[in-house]
Amino acid sequence: MTLATLVGEPWRDYGLIDSGHGQKFERYGPYRFIRPEPQAMWAPAQPAWDADGAFVPGSDEDGGGRWVFERDVPTTGWTLGWDDVAFTAQTTPFRHLGFFPDMMPVWDWARQRLRGRSDPTCLNLFGYTGVGSLALASAGAAVTHVDASKKSVEAAKGNALLSHLSEKPIRWLVDDATKFAAREVRRGKRYDGIILDPPKYGRGPEGEVWQLETDLAGLVANIRALVDARSAFVFLTVYAIRMSALSIGELLRQSFADLPGTVECGELGVREEARGLVLPTAIWARWSA
Repeated sequence: MTLATLVGEPWRDYGLIDSGHGQKFERYGPYRFIRPEPQAMWAPAQPAWDADGAFVPGSDEDGGGRWVFERDVPTTGWTLGWDDVAFTAQTTPFRHLGFFPDMMPVWDWARQRLRGRSDPTCLNLFGYTGVGSLALASAGAAVTHVDASKKSVEAAKGNALLSHLSEKPIRWLVDDATKFAAREVRRGKRYDGIILDPPKYGRGPEGEVWQLETDLAGLVANIRALVDARSAFVFLTVYAIRMSALSIGELLRQSFADLPGTVECGELGVREEARGLVLPTAIWARWSA
């Protein structure tokens, strides 16, 4: 099984400016922010960071904290773009800014896998605010976007409007990802490509509990049933958990052992602009035909 690092490079509207001492300094369009980053164990390149705002973590382990602003930042967000997709960035209570920039190489790779396919179908589970779904839709895919948060799905619909992609064949569903995948298996559905980006812990719209360590294997088994030898890819990312890329890689290798193709795994990272070093952010595993 191949191990690799997928690196998100800076682009016009986003960049990791600097990192170190447990923090990262990023640009999101015209605004600069400091956020906690335990993986940045080294010293920063710059002696001081001039930021518009910073996220100060709370004392609990569940991601609490608050934003502190040095200058005015629009509370309703501002528009950014990646390739031909536009979306709203916004300082959220969960320290994120409405999208995950380290997913850029995932979106790019998935679109490459779809090239030359006629009317491909894709599933984006735990789709959040829809940037990945819109990247697939702009490449010609009919997309099913699933997230348990009604607020996130509404934000995704708004991003579709910003991207002039609201007329594309995208199904926006507020649903529990595990239950949805199981229903799709019973319906005999198949997809050309599947992206799943599950959280460590979460709740469905009806209070369903998701715990990655106990629930991921069952979900992957259903994902396997939704693809076949004609499909193009399955891509899994895992954040903020004590788990190895080799673990989820082996899970996919065994689950997809009956299909031709390749299973790879590794780390996601973002390249720092100050020195070019790569800040690790997540682990991933993927199957491709």
